[in-house]
Amino acid sequence: ISQGIKVPLKPWDISYYSNKLKEAKYSISDEELKPYFEIENVKNGIFDLCGKLYGIKFEKNTTAEPYQKDVMVYNVLDKDNSFLSVLYLDFFPRDSKGGGAWMNSIRSQKIENGVETRPLVTVVCNFTKPTDTKPSLLTHNEVVTFLHEFGHALHGIFATGKYPSLSGTAVARDFVELPSQVMENWATQKDFLTMFAKHYQTGEVIPQELIEKIIASKNFNAGYGNARQLSYGLLDMAWYSISEKGEFDVAEFEAKAKSPVDVMPVIKGTAMSPAFGHIFAGGYSAGYYSYKWAEVLDADAFEAFKEAGIFSRELGEKFRKEVLSQGGNKDAMELFINFRGQKPEVDALFKKYGF
Repeated sequence: ISQGIKVPLKPWDISYYSNKLKEAKYSISDEELKPYFEIENVKNGIFDLCGKLYGIKFEKNTTAEPYQKDVMVYNVLDKDNSFLSVLYLDFFPRDSKGGGAWMNSIRSQKIENGVETRPLVTVVCNFTKPTDTKPSLLTHNEVVTFLHEFGHALHGIFATGKYPSLSGTAVARDFVELPSQVMENWATQKDFLTMFAKHYQTGEVIPQELIEKIIASKNFNAGYGNARQLSYGLLDMAWYSISEKGEFDVAEFEAKAKSPVDVMPVIKGTAMSPAFGHIFAGGYSAGYYSYKWAEVLDADAFEAFKEAGIFSRELGEKFRKEVLSQGGNKDAMELFINFRGQKPEVDALFKKYGF
């Protein structure tokens, strides 16, 4: 990096210099892109994508009282206008709200005594609130986040099982991220971006030059990102593979577990384990590897969409039938094979990231 750096980079330098390098290599920045990602346009773009793939519609629900004044409520209707779900979109930060982004089923789909209960689904984010002079504008990474959580929402919306414990996202831990991560792929597709990405002031469709930069930079730092995710998975497995009781040094244990894939030097006196909420408080204990495995699944699954067309209704219906609607009623590998016609190929992930 030609930034006049005289000393080795430390872990806390990575984000700053990564952004500097990205701007230098691709001449692209969040501030340049944000005007084209006004939140209403992004939302409508995702709604339209779901319409193309699955034939569903989103209509404002004017009778349900939202649980907070900024929350938007929609009825999700199937292609025959039958009711599928109520969808709550909770976009903005507030004092009582946790950070990050997630999807949740307030009420899961089920069938009891012959009567079906349809789900109530939320998509929760922490995007920048609009002001009196400017609407909420998203970074491209936030567009990816929106698509990710909406993939989880579709998993809940399309549920058709009998038991809540096997409905929607109630699936094997290493399968649950497939519906969400496969949706992220559309964020770098030209034909999708030009559907909705328009300058919030001029109405100009995002220039092809900017789209090319988004595509060119999509694998920026992919090697480092993959190594980091692998290090988290190895650390998780190490904690849950302890077979003997006793006292030991947390930082030393962590450093040894991550050493096969650590890129940056370990800083003495630091450890991420005490803050690793995913595996100690978030349900991913001995399961953090599932994020990386789901990337294999989503890369392979999206290859099918690239072959058939990214708006293929036929393939969308197949993905809905074989994956999104099934919940945990069948083995996850069986569901994937039913959709893809084969077991997932790791090579698809290498291809996706250009390795």
